[in-house]
Amino acid sequence: MKKNILYIVIAVSVGLLSGYLIFGRTIKKDSAVKDVSDTHEHESMEEFWTCSMHPQVMKTEPGDCPICGMDLIPAAAGDQSLDPNEIRMTKNAMALANIQTSVVGDGEGEGGTNGLSLSGKIAQNEEKISVQASYFDGRIEKLNVTYEGQNIQKGQLLATIYAPDLVAAQQELLTAGTLKKDQPSLYNAVRNKLKLWKLSENQINSIEKSGRVLENFPVYATVSGTVSQVMSAAGDYVKRGQPLLKVSNLNTVWAEFDAYENQIAQLKKGDTIAIIANSYSNKNFKAQISFIEPMLDTQSRTVRVRATLNNPEGLLKPGMFVTGNVSQKDGSSSAGLIIPASAVLWTGERSLVYVKTDKNTPLFEMREVTLGNRSGENYNIASGLTAGEEVVTNGTFTIDAAAQLQDKKSMMNQVGEASAMKGMPMELSKNFQLDFQLILPDYMVLKEAFVSSNDAQISAVAKKMVTAMKKINIASLKNMVQSHVNTIIKTLQDIETENKLEEQRKAFAILNENFVPITKALKGLSQEIYIQKCPMAANNKGALWLSDKKIIKNPYYGEVMINCGSVIDSIK
Repeated sequence: MKKNILYIVIAVSVGLLSGYLIFGRTIKKDSAVKDVSDTHEHESMEEFWTCSMHPQVMKTEPGDCPICGMDLIPAAAGDQSLDPNEIRMTKNAMALANIQTSVVGDGEGEGGTNGLSLSGKIAQNEEKISVQASYFDGRIEKLNVTYEGQNIQKGQLLATIYAPDLVAAQQELLTAGTLKKDQPSLYNAVRNKLKLWKLSENQINSIEKSGRVLENFPVYATVSGTVSQVMSAAGDYVKRGQPLLKVSNLNTVWAEFDAYENQIAQLKKGDTIAIIANSYSNKNFKAQISFIEPMLDTQSRTVRVRATLNNPEGLLKPGMFVTGNVSQKDGSSSAGLIIPASAVLWTGERSLVYVKTDKNTPLFEMREVTLGNRSGENYNIASGLTAGEEVVTNGTFTIDAAAQLQDKKSMMNQVGEASAMKGMPMELSKNFQLDFQLILPDYMVLKEAFVSSNDAQISAVAKKMVTAMKKINIASLKNMVQSHVNTIIKTLQDIETENKLEEQRKAFAILNENFVPITKALKGLSQEIYIQKCPMAANNKGALWLSDKKIIKNPYYGEVMINCGSVIDSIK
């Protein structure tokens, strides 16, 4: 009996001890796990991961961007102490997004870009174009110059012509030669007749000396130069004075530029213009403005400006693209603060930049500025910035997108007074709106051609759009809208004539800078249009486009990154 009780007590003790060892520790372990889990969950809720190039992507854990495949980076935590215009970024995010800044400077001093920039082409100097004509009626037996671009020298044999009248005149010369002592006036009259047909003294003397009539008479070049046009062929019958060839002397050429209406006041004859050809970017050619067209082109709202360039080595060839910069030494119209065009976010009515407010901290402030004239790749700033401030020149779209995600003031997200300005539309006439809406379907076709990288279709649609845009009457519109329309036409022409897809896409980005604001101001659209943006386009500066579908199809990269981009706004 006592043994049984002892066994029971031992069994109960062992059971209690085992239960404590097993369940007591499990409870503590579970409690500890719960505490750690709660802490981890709390930390996870506060930590997000985003893509430096596509800040609309937000993940709760690290990984790859579903759009471009880049590694996700920690998203910057919100800072409630910041002004609504300010945004803070991590240094890692800045490095990955390739955000670059530059200090605002003025147009004076070494390295300044003060001046008026113009775009144009090299053309033949029409004052140096000569026509090689036939000086008598006849049939071309042989033409020695048969293609354009051929160089000829003065005195070179160009052609041989059978001329019945010249055969008769030679016979008269031989007859008059036998009578020159008795009838010197007749003899001299016959010689002068041959001279009128541009026969030289040597040729006349040779005919007279040989006593033989030439049936096929040679025609020699009277000038040296390059054949710009062949205007006849062997076997053709030509009349006296009929052109055989056009010859250009390319030792001098014209550089012809288009100056917009608001630039005319800054130009005058005699101004020095520095010219750079795309083919020789390391060479500078200097000339003086020799001609400013007196009539304004009412379609493009431009005037032609011309400078004559010496071209002894033949480097400059007609048709080459060139850019010219006219110095503004008086500082009256172009002086002031200058920033790169890539720093500006333009919404149609407002121009925005991001200013780095602290040299040691990646803190940026959105600032509204007033733009002056554009000079090449730079803008003159009328107000909003001061010299010495540091502005973002690369990655501006990325910072703005990050501001949108943090519900800060941004290009597309304004509050208060800024919001009222955002809603201020352009003033467009009813007829202009109707005409412009008719072009939207062609624009959508052009965008799809860029998506599919079909350069032939791109050129064809751009040509069609140029024809349609030129028919729109813009005379009653404000200068700002006229400037947009003129830029649209010029950019479409560049897209049409350019044979490299990469260059066409660069021009498409400029086209959209002017096309999107006008489209935003249209009323009564038949369907919703989406404004989409790729932050990686235009060398990571970002670029917009329009689409009639919400799905992203990137026209700047095509199949390479077809889904890169996001919808940033829509036009209802």
